[in-house]
Amino acid sequence: MRITQGTFSFLPDLTDDEIRLQIDYALAHEWPLSVEFTDDPHPRNTYWDMWGLPMFDLRDPAAVMDEVRACRDEHPEHYVRVIAYDASLGRQTVALSFLVNRPSEEPGFRLDRQEGKDRQIAYTTHSYATERPAGQRYGRHGDARSNGDGR
Repeated sequence: MRITQGTFSFLPDLTDDEIRLQIDYALAHEWPLSVEFTDDPHPRNTYWDMWGLPMFDLRDPAAVMDEVRACRDEHPEHYVRVIAYDASLGRQTVALSFLVNRPSEEPGFRLDRQEGKDRQIAYTTHSYATERPAGQRYGRHGDARSNGDGR
């Protein structure tokens, strides 16, 4: 299952040249950039681990790409994203967010159904990746689950 989060998530993965073009676009609009990573891409998990500090004063796209590459090298089996912030309206908002790295295997989510009183039904999503400890959720760390039941 392919996780779809961010601006270009429904497209094929971006090449480094395409990533650099998006970084150029963000810097042309004077949007500071940040690189983040996680091994828990649940849609409600908006706070990913930050790679270094936000690059508020950086204007060189090559330096941003160096940070992206360093994060991908350090965390090859994690999701890595670039975020561009826009403060033009007096508050810091995300103007652009896109994935620049994915794990080699994406096990996806399961929809759990709970029946309550008065025939009320509630649904929650469960990430198969969170069944493993943090740092071992993706890649070649033991038996890779694709459907959550060990098959």
